[in-house]
Amino acid sequence: MKRKTNRMLLVIFVFTLVVMILLATNVFLVSVVKLHARSNTSLKDYADSANTHTEITKANRGLIYDRSGSIIAQDNRTYNIYCILDSSRPSVKGSISYVKDPKYTAQVLSTILNADEETIYSFLTKDVYQTELGTVGRNISKETKELIESYKLPGIEFDTSVKRSYPLGIFASYLVGFAQSDETGSTVGKMGVEYYLDSYLRGSDGNRVYQADKNGYILPGMRETVTEAENGYNVYLTLDKELQESLEQTFELTKSQFNADRIWGAVMEVDTGKILSWGQYPSFNPNTLEIDDYNNYGAQLPYEPGSTFKTFAWAAAINEGVYEDRELVYSGPFCYSATDKNPYRVEKGGLGCISNASKKNWGWVDYDYGLIYSSNTITASLETELITPDIFLEYVKKFGFFQPVDTDGMREETGFLNFTWPSDKLALGYGQGSTVTLLQMLQAYSAVFSDGTMVKPYFIESIRDPYDENNSIYQASTTIVGNPISEDTAKQLQEILYQVIYDPNGTGQYYKIPETEFIGKTGTTQLAVSGSYKSGKTIVSLIAGMPADDPQYIVYYCFEANYNKNAHYHTEAITSYLRKVAMRFNLTSSIQEEKNEIDEELVEKEIITYDMVNLINHSVIYAEDKLSKYDIEIVYLGEGDYVIDQYPNETSTVTTNQKVFLLLDTQGYHMPDMTGWTRKDVAAFWNVSGSGFKITGFGKVVSQSIPADTYVNRDSEIEVVLE
Repeated sequence: MKRKTNRMLLVIFVFTLVVMILLATNVFLVSVVKLHARSNTSLKDYADSANTHTEITKANRGLIYDRSGSIIAQDNRTYNIYCILDSSRPSVKGSISYVKDPKYTAQVLSTILNADEETIYSFLTKDVYQTELGTVGRNISKETKELIESYKLPGIEFDTSVKRSYPLGIFASYLVGFAQSDETGSTVGKMGVEYYLDSYLRGSDGNRVYQADKNGYILPGMRETVTEAENGYNVYLTLDKELQESLEQTFELTKSQFNADRIWGAVMEVDTGKILSWGQYPSFNPNTLEIDDYNNYGAQLPYEPGSTFKTFAWAAAINEGVYEDRELVYSGPFCYSATDKNPYRVEKGGLGCISNASKKNWGWVDYDYGLIYSSNTITASLETELITPDIFLEYVKKFGFFQPVDTDGMREETGFLNFTWPSDKLALGYGQGSTVTLLQMLQAYSAVFSDGTMVKPYFIESIRDPYDENNSIYQASTTIVGNPISEDTAKQLQEILYQVIYDPNGTGQYYKIPETEFIGKTGTTQLAVSGSYKSGKTIVSLIAGMPADDPQYIVYYCFEANYNKNAHYHTEAITSYLRKVAMRFNLTSSIQEEKNEIDEELVEKEIITYDMVNLINHSVIYAEDKLSKYDIEIVYLGEGDYVIDQYPNETSTVTTNQKVFLLLDTQGYHMPDMTGWTRKDVAAFWNVSGSGFKITGFGKVVSQSIPADTYVNRDSEIEVVLE
């Protein structure tokens, strides 16, 4: 029994010894001989980092959308070429894995890439292990990559890259900004939203790190780690695509009409602060990046606002309770002296005199007409006789001027307050000598056009999870920043601003549009260049609240050009934009009249209201199926297979026999027969087609300048007569 036990122990000992010898041998083979025992693979070439491979999986940068979901910025997946030149590189699956024939390879690549053959050859003959081909080999398309691969060129390999693209081209470019690839191939925000929200948009690249044998196979037991890419968050802006595109077109019209040097403008919701359009001229296409000026005019261009600033002097006087019992005021020259640097009116002489534009004098008038006629001298009287310059300054600061608005990370200037000398204090009243920004003006006028509540402008609507659009990591909300005036003051001020547009002598009389009434204030100021007003340049502006009885939208538009005394008479460019805004939001004065003009045959028919569905980016077949349940008329614009735009949109309703417009082609469409259409129908057609319209009369369409079935494009001008 004892011998039997000893034999068993001997067997166990021998077995253990053999296992230990095998393990030691395997360690010796791997670490010294460089041989992987199980696969009989030589590890000589893989003992260091040369056998460790890293594959980068690029994260998709987040998309940027407008308020309705149209894509403003997106990633396009592209490819970069890299070339292995070292002949010592091990073969892969029995095939040569380096550039063996540089001459032939250069010939093929130069032809496909439309590049200089000698330049490519010089890259391929460098004494380096690996090289790229410069810019010609970067960001190539999938089709080009596949064409190169079809030639099976040894040593020519690809890695994935991403190129940021902007399908709408010039579209609020200084607000949206742009992003570019850095030296690592990552896309990084450089301007605008792309820069402000880069940490949200960029995402995190993934990678796969592994070891492989000479044939590219992963060895059993060797290391492999995978980190998944995480795409960037998607950003939704408050911008409205239709209004923004129309604003860009209006800039072009103003440029051609006045040879303007600079133009800037915006539309904002009065009660919320949402910026619906924002832009400037000159601008740039973020796809080509031909940028001359990196300043965002709306936030980084402080300028003297001119007479649009007079509104705040009237706001101060009315709100202080000193406006009601006023007497008539003389509108002739305002000569002044000063005590402790505070100006007061004198008969003549003194420190100087102020005049109205073109030396106008309306005699003794009511103070209201100081704003209606935009009188510099009456503004000076109001500032010094009804209130004081210091009270005015107090209100100016309450309205948020000369301090940051702090909007969504936007870089901004705060403007310069010039309030030392008597002339400075008077000039502030009519908007000269001190500077403000468009952003500040939008914020301040939100109080004037509402019940006195001032809201902060904003343009970031939400930031959403790319994997779950219902999950918002940020959702904007309205920010109330003050109540500089009372509701009664705001309403009284609005009544005066109504007359600026509708009084026969109001400075804004030539901005009237047929669609709706609005309130507003004009401005013209000399442009100071090198401290002098002798440049001959002026800044012309209009700020409007639409509609007049309950302002919901602020439209602000400025341009800098050579002085033109008729600038507020030739208003075609700006009024075309005012009309677009009115049409976009159905702010038409005749809507109720048209609702009453229902055809007699429909009187006894039940009128049904339906919730409109989203059809954008869906096929025509899908749209027809969805709308088949509705008793409506579909008007197709274009011959495409997919819906590009629609009217009404998904947040609206449609009723029995209403027309639904579906845009299928952005290039053009066949003109429909509009006979019998209402003004509302024409407005809807204008809204979705993008064509220019001139509408005359009320009632229903009796004639159109372009016959039915004629092919037209978005640049066409269409005249329609209603009776």
